[in-house]
Amino acid sequence: MVGVLGGARMLQVARKTAWHSAGMRKAPLLARYFSHSKSESSQASTLEPGSQLHGFTVEDVQAVSELKLKALRLRHQKTGLEWLHIDRDDNNNVFSIGFNTSVTDSTGVPHILEHTTLCGSKKYPVRDPFFKMLNRSLSTFMNAWTAHDYTQYPFSTQNAQDYENLQSVYLDAVFQPTLREVDFRQEGWRMERDQQELGWKIKGVVYNEMKGAFSDAGSLFATRAEQQMYPGTTYENVSGGDPQKIPELTYEALVEFHRTRYHPSNARVYSYGSFPLAPQLQRMDAAISSYVRQSPIQVPMEVKPFGERMVTEFGPVESAAGPADKQTKFSVSYLTNDMRNVYESFAMSVFSGLLLQGASAPMHKALIDTHIGSDFSSNTGYSPFTRQTSLTVGLQGMADKDIPMVEQRISETLARVGEEGFEQRRIDAALASVELAYKHKTSDFGLSLMRSVSTGWFHGVDPVEYLRVSENVERLRTDSGVFQKLVDRYFANSPHKLKYVMLADPKYMQGLEEKEHELIQTKLASLSSADLAKIDEKNAELAEEQMRKEDLSSLPTLTLDDVAADAQRYAVDMGVCAESVPVQWRTAATNGISYMRAINAVRDKYPDLWPFMPLFCEALTYQGTGARDMAEIETDIRLHTGGISFSPFVTTDLDNLGHIEAGISFGSHCLDAHIDKMYALISELLREANFANSSRLRTLLAAMATNMYNDVAYSGHAFARRLAASTLTPEMDAVEALSGISQVRFLGDLRRSGDLARITERLEQVRDVVFDRSTLRTAVTANAGSAEANQQALEQMLAKYPTEASDALRSQGAKFASSASRFFCPLPVSTNYAAQATRCIPYTHPDSVKLQVLAKFLTPAFLHREIRERNGAYGGGASFASVQGIFSFFSYRDPMPRETMQTFNRSLEWLLTHEISDREMREAKLSVFGDLDAPLSVSDEGMAYFTAGITDDMRQERRERFFAVTAQDLRQVAQQYLAGNEAQSRTAWI
Repeated sequence: MVGVLGGARMLQVARKTAWHSAGMRKAPLLARYFSHSKSESSQASTLEPGSQLHGFTVEDVQAVSELKLKALRLRHQKTGLEWLHIDRDDNNNVFSIGFNTSVTDSTGVPHILEHTTLCGSKKYPVRDPFFKMLNRSLSTFMNAWTAHDYTQYPFSTQNAQDYENLQSVYLDAVFQPTLREVDFRQEGWRMERDQQELGWKIKGVVYNEMKGAFSDAGSLFATRAEQQMYPGTTYENVSGGDPQKIPELTYEALVEFHRTRYHPSNARVYSYGSFPLAPQLQRMDAAISSYVRQSPIQVPMEVKPFGERMVTEFGPVESAAGPADKQTKFSVSYLTNDMRNVYESFAMSVFSGLLLQGASAPMHKALIDTHIGSDFSSNTGYSPFTRQTSLTVGLQGMADKDIPMVEQRISETLARVGEEGFEQRRIDAALASVELAYKHKTSDFGLSLMRSVSTGWFHGVDPVEYLRVSENVERLRTDSGVFQKLVDRYFANSPHKLKYVMLADPKYMQGLEEKEHELIQTKLASLSSADLAKIDEKNAELAEEQMRKEDLSSLPTLTLDDVAADAQRYAVDMGVCAESVPVQWRTAATNGISYMRAINAVRDKYPDLWPFMPLFCEALTYQGTGARDMAEIETDIRLHTGGISFSPFVTTDLDNLGHIEAGISFGSHCLDAHIDKMYALISELLREANFANSSRLRTLLAAMATNMYNDVAYSGHAFARRLAASTLTPEMDAVEALSGISQVRFLGDLRRSGDLARITERLEQVRDVVFDRSTLRTAVTANAGSAEANQQALEQMLAKYPTEASDALRSQGAKFASSASRFFCPLPVSTNYAAQATRCIPYTHPDSVKLQVLAKFLTPAFLHREIRERNGAYGGGASFASVQGIFSFFSYRDPMPRETMQTFNRSLEWLLTHEISDREMREAKLSVFGDLDAPLSVSDEGMAYFTAGITDDMRQERRERFFAVTAQDLRQVAQQYLAGNEAQSRTAWI
């Protein structure tokens, strides 16, 4: 979905660095809810400060009415473990355990430990129980990550037995991991002979993950700038690991780090939802009762102010789309408040948004509108994730000669804000956005709360302080001159200011390869022939271990009996507005918010215009109108809505892969009091957007071209899959043109052409053919009491809606036809992404469900082992897109893409001879149902029918077919649609 506000979407606000374990599960279950007694479920509500339960003492109980929750802080009496429980009526329950893992070097020890911890434990002595539980569970989320200062292991589920199973696995993993050297070598790093080049190479899941991360120009810039900002502290190190430093980590150091950091005294536990607290406390007490309290490890977190410093380093080329003389990145960072001051951190985050986000933001006007650079730098914004926070302003895509001018403009803009402050209307809009965001009902609310409190909590802040959003909003509203005070305190005469420059070196990636080669040679020089023989022996042991058939009986599991027989149904009413426009109405408990969405289909093909659709959608919320500039409009949007979005829309006919519906989708949401304003603003943007504003169009195009190019390094697997499938069906052809490598090239070509008059003409033509009331349909989700207000406002919008699309450019275009079978797209990154796609069958075909189960079977049974464990890729697997009818294989940050391509085909050969067990079938189906039964945000309920025509009855029929799939069915569809089907298969390598 295209961004909400023109200026906001162009800003890449500095974010917490978090290195994740692959294999995240997001969204399952509707299944059976396990019951619990009234006394258990209400026990959390009766606890009060001083209460003792299962070795824990309740330290505080606070009700937060605006979030409809009660927060309990508890402490384990023997070890000091801290526990935050959020008692709330929500079936999507969350659990997390985390540890302070601040580092003193860049070997990536907490990141590698995070991976290795999940490779088996005392109670569950199997290889990688984390990944295996993905298919034995109905979790709605499973993951682990390493941030600056801490490592967390969260999961969520709606099933009580599932919750207990996963909690048991997680607790045993962190407190009693096996921590075998063979797992350290697989997940961390190892030397291995390169059979193809007759030399040596370094492999390892984390090692290759971080090579990929450091190939991302934006990520590298932000990481290096932060290191320079905090010398002498833990933050001068890379918690995820620097590829040049990771091979310095020893297995013994990993084990010691676990001994000192993964201790209850150093832990924070979070639980959320409606499941009873007492059994959880009892299980935790049993798990940690043998520990004694210990003092936490202290590492330097507060930097000694160094005054003003300028650092220049080299990095990769920013974007092939940009001019050769504008590849420099530059930022200025200021040390700001102590993150333990929650109100000041909140004020700083609002200050950052007002300073930077949107067309009306002072820094946007000073740096972006003036075309000095292509966009803000990746570290721009307020970063509250270090003990001493910082605010950074910077540019990418600029010329190095402009650095003094940029620095001067930053200083002058801050000084002006210090004198004048911000327009009150913009402040009101920013605070309104905060309040609306907390009223919006999301499916992962518990996880969102966890993320919002975690960083401060690990630094000793009372986590409940972060939940009192309304108090901070009201305090800020009455804090006269607060933003001018912040400028005076932290920016006017900053005692700690970093000016960081990264110059583009076309040979940077080549230099990294040379450094890796030198590292390998240095290690080899210190090894004797006996040492090398020992390494070969250990590698052979690892290979044998990876192929060993395991006994998984120790792992807990759900069964298909735990899956609900019936799918959740979402009642909708169909109506008509303005005499002919279909409207889907859904009445739900929306917490006083109305949600509107519309799809405008385009009947005919416009091949010359289609690639312009992403730019068109962005321009609608960036260009402003003839009567009003975007600065004024976006303030109205923030005051009255949760944002307005436009995006290209494509979906395939459920019965025929050769037929698609394409056009544009748009929508918004607002408090019921602002319904009229929301519809009026949407109407204003789609009818009056001023594409002729060439200055803003040039700025938008530069930002889009740069950012999409940089996205490839981060999401290369998605680009590879789109590219591979692009010649298989009309939808995937369109998707590639809109969001694939083709769009990256298209935006680059447009930017280089500089022909803004032609681009403006094309955007006007897109508007002429896209907006047509005769092909429009809408959907509204709201409280029962606001239906009439929505109806009236929608009718007013439709009264001004274009009634007939222009036929000046009407053309059927060229008929879709398959073409190339292999794609290779070289990019300046130090890792690879591989994909293979096969055209199969439409959604309604009976075999569709079999292919979906097949994908869920192949990933854990074969592909995970071969691609991740043996080849060292960060991730890989198979998927079946049921509406698109495409079966895909993929790998992510892959050091061996050629071998991975062979692995895709070998997986099918293996399947046809493998005896699929009942357990494997059950686990594949559980994984499918986990995805099907995802908890939905209220705004998404009923949208499957609105967007794709999938009715509740169709979902129920499909559900029943899933239960009936057999092992023979998997072999049948693999043989019929995949094995040897070169005519319908394509490959891509990025």
